[in-house]
Amino acid sequence: MTATAWPRSLIDNPRLDGWIDFSPPGKVRLKIGKVEIGQGVLTALAQIAAEELDVSIERVSVSSGDTEGGPNELYTAGSLSIEQSGGSVRLVCAEIRQIFLQRLATELGCDARELAIVDGRFLRGQGDTGRDYWQLAPRVDLARQATGTAPVKPPSEFRVIGRNVPRLDLPAKIAGAPFIHDLRPEGLVHARVLRSSRRGARLAGFDEGLVRRAGDGIEIVRQGEFVAFASTSEIAAEAALAAARRTATWTGGAQTAVDAATPKQMMAQPSLDRVIEIGKAPAQAPTRMLEAIYSRPYLSHASIGLCCALARLRDGRLEVTTHSQGVFPLRAALARVLGLDVDRIVVRHQQGAGCYGHNGADDVALDAALVALRMPGRPVRVQWTREDELSVSPLGPAMTVRIRAGLDAAARPLQWTLEIWSGIHARRPSAGAVNLVGAESLPDPPAQPPPVDVPDAAGGGATRNAVALYDFPFQHIVHHMVPDLPVRTSALRALGAFANVFAIESCIDEIADVAGADPVAYRLSLLSDPRGRRVIETAAAMCSWRAGAPVGTGRAMGLGFARYKGTGGYAAVVVEVAVEDAVRMLRAWCAADGGLIINPDGATNQIEGGIIQAASWTLKEEVRFADGGIATLGWETYPILRFTDVPEIDVRLVEATGVPSSGLGEVAQGPTAAAIGNAVARALGIRVRDLPLTRERIVAAILATQ
Repeated sequence: MTATAWPRSLIDNPRLDGWIDFSPPGKVRLKIGKVEIGQGVLTALAQIAAEELDVSIERVSVSSGDTEGGPNELYTAGSLSIEQSGGSVRLVCAEIRQIFLQRLATELGCDARELAIVDGRFLRGQGDTGRDYWQLAPRVDLARQATGTAPVKPPSEFRVIGRNVPRLDLPAKIAGAPFIHDLRPEGLVHARVLRSSRRGARLAGFDEGLVRRAGDGIEIVRQGEFVAFASTSEIAAEAALAAARRTATWTGGAQTAVDAATPKQMMAQPSLDRVIEIGKAPAQAPTRMLEAIYSRPYLSHASIGLCCALARLRDGRLEVTTHSQGVFPLRAALARVLGLDVDRIVVRHQQGAGCYGHNGADDVALDAALVALRMPGRPVRVQWTREDELSVSPLGPAMTVRIRAGLDAAARPLQWTLEIWSGIHARRPSAGAVNLVGAESLPDPPAQPPPVDVPDAAGGGATRNAVALYDFPFQHIVHHMVPDLPVRTSALRALGAFANVFAIESCIDEIADVAGADPVAYRLSLLSDPRGRRVIETAAAMCSWRAGAPVGTGRAMGLGFARYKGTGGYAAVVVEVAVEDAVRMLRAWCAADGGLIINPDGATNQIEGGIIQAASWTLKEEVRFADGGIATLGWETYPILRFTDVPEIDVRLVEATGVPSSGLGEVAQGPTAAAIGNAVARALGIRVRDLPLTRERIVAAILATQ
C-alpha cells in the first residue's frame, strides 16, 4: 500500500515505535491518540492489534490520549476511529509481525515462511523455537518509518476480529472509580466559574462580601471577565457560585430572539452561499413540482455527566487532565491562550461520563488551567453545573432545509434542489481556531477565525449527507452558511446529517405518496447501490413490513435510510409508533452495514445508542430562548428521553467482511429521525416537518388542516 493510501493517522504518525512497544515482558502496549468516550474503541483497537500480532487480547494494554506518550490523531470524532486509528494499527502491527519473523528467520538461518506465532511465541513447524516477542524485542529496532508493505491477515484467518470481546473499560467502571470526576489528588482545590447565558455579556458586578461569606477560605480568581471561586471545600465553592449568581449584574451581550431557530428567521439571515451540483439536468421538463421545508432547532449536548477538568502548574509545567476528544489540539489552543510554550503543557485524557460532538470538555480544561496558573503547585478541579452545561457548551446549530423536487409523470425526480440554512458545525479548539469560552472572557482574547465549516472532502458540516444516495439524474445543493449567530455552535453527533437525512427521507415518503407507491418499494426503485438496497430489504424483512398499511389509524411504521457521509456505513431504520397524547415509540429495527466489523456487540451498542439519542432529539429536545438568552437551563425545561420511553430495539449487522471497516457511531441518527417522522405522518395522515415532534406541534398541524 502506498503512503498516499494510508489512513490519515498513519500518515501523520509513521514511526512504528510510536504505536507499539513490548514492555513490560509478556505485554504489548498499544499507544493510540483516539480516546474512549463510551464507544468501546479501546477494546476494538486492542482486538486489531492482537489479531495482527498473533497474541491473546489479554496481553494487550492500551494507552490513549496522552500528549507525552502517544500519536497525535487529532480528534476522536466523525465515526472515524476504526477507519483511521484501526486501519493504522492494523498496518503497523502487520509490519511489526513481519519484521520480527524476518529477524528470527535470519538468526535461525531459515525461511520466514517456516515460522508461525502463537500468543507471542515463535514456532518453527510444530516446534517451539524458545523465542517470543519479548525475548527478541531488544534486538529489533522499531524506531523506523512504516512502509505499509506487510500484508494484513485475510478474514479467513481471523481469530479475534469479529468476535464479541468484553470491553476492557467496563470492570473499572463497574467496580472502581475511573472517571475524571472521581480523581482526588492530595491538596485538591475546587473551583466554580461565573458566567452569563448571553454570549459576550460583560460582568458589571456582584456582591463580593456575600460570596466570601458563603464558605471558609473562598478565593476569588478574576482575569478580565473570567471569574472563578476556589476553595478546598467543594460545597463552599458551589455556595460561592450560587451567591454570585444571585447578585451578579450583566450588561450587553448577544440578544437571541425567541424564534431564532424557526425557518422564517433562519432563511432571513445574511449568509455565505455556495453551490454543489451532482449530475446533469435532463432536458425533460417536470410534470409536477413538490416543495417542502423541514427544520431542526438548536440542540444541547445534554450530557448526563457534567464537564470536569483538573490542572496543576508544577515545576514550570502545566499538567491538564481532561475528557477532551482531542488532547493535542487542546494543548495547542491552551498554549496560545495562556501564552505558554506548547512543550510546557501536558494534556492527558481521563474518561468522562460519555461524550458526543464538541461539548464543554475543552472549555472546562481552560477554566482549570486559568485557576491553576494563579495557584502554583496546587491541583485545581473545576466542574461545571447543569446550568453551565445547557447554556455555555457549544450548541448543535439550528437548521432549515428546503427541498424542491421536479417529478416526471411516474413521480420520479428529474430535478432535485436542496437548500440548507445553518450555522457552522465544527469550531473545535486548535492553535489556529481557539473556540474556548473562557478565552472570550479574557482582557485580550484571541481573534475569532474566519467562518469555515467542515470541508465536503472531510464529510461536510451543514452539508453532511446533503447529497442523496438515490439515482437522481441531477442534484442541486445550495449551502447558505449563516456565520453570525448569537449563540455558540459547534459539532454535535452526526453534524448536518441528522437534519439533512430527516429532510431527504421525509420528502421521499411524501413523493412516494404522490406516486401511490409503498415507501420501501419506491426507495428500491430509485436505488442501485447494492449495499444500500440490502440494508433496506433487511430492515423491511426484520419488521415484517406491510405494504399498503392503512393511514390515519394512530399507529404505523416508518422507514429512514442513509449512507453516513455518503462514504461510510449504511443504515436503514424502521420505527413503529403510536400517537395518542404524545408520540410513543413501540419498537425499532435497524439493519446496518459497517464493512468489516471488529466487535459485533460494540457495534450494535453504538447503533442502539444512536437510535435512542436520535429519538430524544426527534421527540423532545429543543433549546428555547427568553430575555435574549438561553432559557432551557435544567431538565425541567430541556427534557430528554427517559428509560421508560426507550422501545425494544433490534439491530442486525449485515455481513460485509470483504469491505474495509467504516464507523457506525453516527449511522442511525438521521434515519431514525426520518423513520419516526414518517411513522407519525402515516399514523396521523398529517405531516409535521419541524422538529421536535412534540404534542404542541402535532396539535398545531392537525388544527391547520381543519
